[in-house]
Order: sequence, then C-alpha cells, then structure tokens
Amino acid sequence: MKKILISAFAYMAAAMGFAQSNDPIIMTINGKQITRSEFEYSYNKNNSDGVIDKKSVEDYVPLFVNFKLKVLAAEDAKFDTLTSVKNDLMSYREQMLLPTVVDSSYIEREAYSQYKRYVDRYAGEDVLTASHILVLMRQDATPEQQKVAKERIDSIYRALNNGADFAELAKKCSDDKGSAARGGSLGQFVKGQMIPEFENAAFKLQAGQVSAPFKSSVGWHIIKMIDRHQIQIQSYDYYHNDILKNLKARGIQKISANHYIDSLANKEGVSRQVIIDREFDKLIARDMDQKYLSQEYYDGTLMYEIVKTTIWDVAAQDEAGIAQYFAKNKKKYKWDSPRFKGILIRAKQPGIIEGAKQLIKKEKDDNKWGQMIVDKYNTDSLIVVRIEHGIYKQGDSNNVDILQFGKDGEIKKQGGFDYVDTYGRIISKPETYKDVRAQVVSDYQSVKEQEWVEQLRAKYPVSVDKSVLKTVNNH
Repeated sequence: MKKILISAFAYMAAAMGFAQSNDPIIMTINGKQITRSEFEYSYNKNNSDGVIDKKSVEDYVPLFVNFKLKVLAAEDAKFDTLTSVKNDLMSYREQMLLPTVVDSSYIEREAYSQYKRYVDRYAGEDVLTASHILVLMRQDATPEQQKVAKERIDSIYRALNNGADFAELAKKCSDDKGSAARGGSLGQFVKGQMIPEFENAAFKLQAGQVSAPFKSSVGWHIIKMIDRHQIQIQSYDYYHNDILKNLKARGIQKISANHYIDSLANKEGVSRQVIIDREFDKLIARDMDQKYLSQEYYDGTLMYEIVKTTIWDVAAQDEAGIAQYFAKNKKKYKWDSPRFKGILIRAKQPGIIEGAKQLIKKEKDDNKWGQMIVDKYNTDSLIVVRIEHGIYKQGDSNNVDILQFGKDGEIKKQGGFDYVDTYGRIISKPETYKDVRAQVVSDYQSVKEQEWVEQLRAKYPVSVDKSVLKTVNNH
C-alpha cells in the first residue's frame, strides 16, 4: 500500500513538472508570473503578417513589460474597482459568452412555434393576385375635389367597360405610381395586408373579375382580380431552413443565449451576473485563446484608464509644461512651407468686413479676434458675419489660397455670405506652441508617459528568464 502511494505521488510530481515545462514562466513582474503561452499570444497577435513595424522577440519584451507595469499600477490604484470599468468588463464578458451558450433547443421550439402560428393563421385562406387603379382623394377634400375625383374614376371605369386595357389605363391614369409602372400590379397578398375597404372589395372578386369603383381612406379604386387560390401549406420540414434563416436575421441566437442564462439564474436563485461570471470562467478554462483575449481586454481597459487619467489628461492641461517643452524643442516643429495665421471673414454686407478689421486692429491676441467680431455684429436673431480662425497651409482653403497665397481662382461663397476676406499674416515657422498645439501636446504626453514608466520600472521588480525567451515560437 505504501509503495502504491509513493508511486502515485511520484506520478503527480512528474505530471506537474511536465505541465510547468510545457508552459514555463517567461517573466515575473512584481511577483506576478507570466507564462510563455501568454507572452506568445501577445507577441504573435501584435507581430503578425501585415504589421508594418514588426518586432523581434527580444525587442518586444520591453514593450510587453511596460504594458504590464501600467496594468499593475492601475490595479494598485484601484482602477479595477471603478464602476465604469467594472461595467465595461462585465459587458465584455457577456458579449463574449453569449455566442457560446446559444440554445439550439430553444431556437427549434421557436421555429416550430412560428410555423404553427403560420398554419393557424393561413390554413384554408386564399392568396390573391390583383391589380388596381387609384384616384387619390384626401379625407378632407372639398366637395369640388370630391366631385372631380369621382368623375375621374367613373370615366376610367367606363373606358374599361368599353374594352380598354386595364394595364394600359393603370399606367396612364393611376395615382399609385409604384404599381402604375407595373400596369397596376400589386402582386400577391392575403388577408390583413391591405386597408380594410380594399380588402373587403378584393375578397369578393373571382379571378378575371373587375370591381366597380369604390372608395377607401385614400381615394377611389378599381380592382382587377388576376388569380386567387387557397394557400397550400407544406410540412414543417419544408419551411424549416427558411424559418431558421428568418429567426437568425431577427437575432434568435442572442435571444436564446439570454434565455439560457436567465433560466439558470431563476433556477438557482442567483443574479444573472453570477451565471455569466461562472460560465465565462468555464469558457476561458477550456479555450486558451479566449482566456488571453479576455486578459488582453482587461489589461487594455485598466491601462487606458490610468494613462488617460493620470498622464494624458494632466499633461494636456499643463500649459506651462507644454510651453516649456516647445521652447526646448522648437526644431522639431519646423514647417516645410509658410502658413497663413489669422481669420477668414464671411459677411452678408460689404461694410462689415472693413469694420471688423478696424475693430481687431489693436488686439494682439489673435485668439480673441473671432469672438470680438461676432459679439459686435451678430445677435441672437440675426447672423451677418461668420469667422473661421486657424493656421492654413496652401491647399487647406481655396479662399485663403486666393487671398493670401496668390492662387488664381474664384472665391467660394456660402449661404448669402457673399463678402469674403482674410485678416492676419504669413509666418514661416510656429511662433508659439499654440500654433502647433496638437502635435506638441501629443509629444509632451509621450514624454510624461515615458517618465512615468521609468518610475514604474524603479518601483516594481522585473525578471525575465532568457532561456525560456529563446524558446518562444520554437518548442
């Protein structure tokens, strides 16, 4: 017995050793172990065929580590407890889980139920094929208009009695232009598809008969019955594929999955989210790709939230820091061609443009020009001037090209604002960071993010097993 137990323990130890060697630890970040398979998933996904800036395994390691450090910092800062983040992650779990718990038996029951409703509704009913001629008449038509409509439909009816071709008259006289183009043809229909007055008249006709003129809520009609026959209902199997196709188009798979989850929740007396979490854990336990995809979404969500909140947003509002960064890096923001810096003025009256120029002549801050002009000339009820403020290179604006860069062409006018001019100056390079603010802010955010990452590397220990690293995609 003792020998058997020793053998069992030996087997278990060997199995555990095999499992560890089969997916060894490639790195440890602040005590958290990362398996080779997780690293491989991330590396292969981000360096697949078609990726422009493909990295070697060695070059990808610092990028992966930096990403994981940001996630770790987010967890330490409790970003994973934020309601917005929790809701986002719960929604993701549900979205990924639903396609895997589609209830085929539920779908089949719904398909048969739809067939049964069809049988109950149409068994013994006729399907009609008819054409009509319509003379439109509004319900609030005056006596004179009613008289004219009645005379029109009567004259059409007399022509039909005298041998006129129904299809030709429909093309020439019917106010239902859609069916008129087809000679008045309405195609096939059954009860419940037409307005009541029309349906009552149609179902009294036999094939080949033409109705007398009758009035409906939309006007006067004449119907020609082309064909009528009883609906031939086939077996359920005959319609099965079409019914399933129709149900799928209406989202039956998602409906069935939700029904499955709700049924389990009701049966066990727990919340819907408990079931989703449990079933999702089962899913990622049996599907490694889904496991790492889920991990990637979790990591990406936390990373984005902490970087946006603590780095990007803060840097974007640091006007002094942005200005200082620009001052130290002006050479990065040179232009290859001059720019027009100023405003494009559109006015409805010629005197407004000259007055606007005089108004802002002494104001050095060009960012205030547009508001000054608008406040002076526009009111809540009367807009007589429009301003576009910006920095334009050649090709950005047809009107700026003509008025400032000497391009030949015709000024483009819009919506009655026929008087167009510019006010500002040509500059050869950015004067302040505000002239290239978007680019400077982006670069400044990147610098602050890199500084933060260096702090994280100093705070959290990282170790990489180089021997395991050499086996990535080679085992």
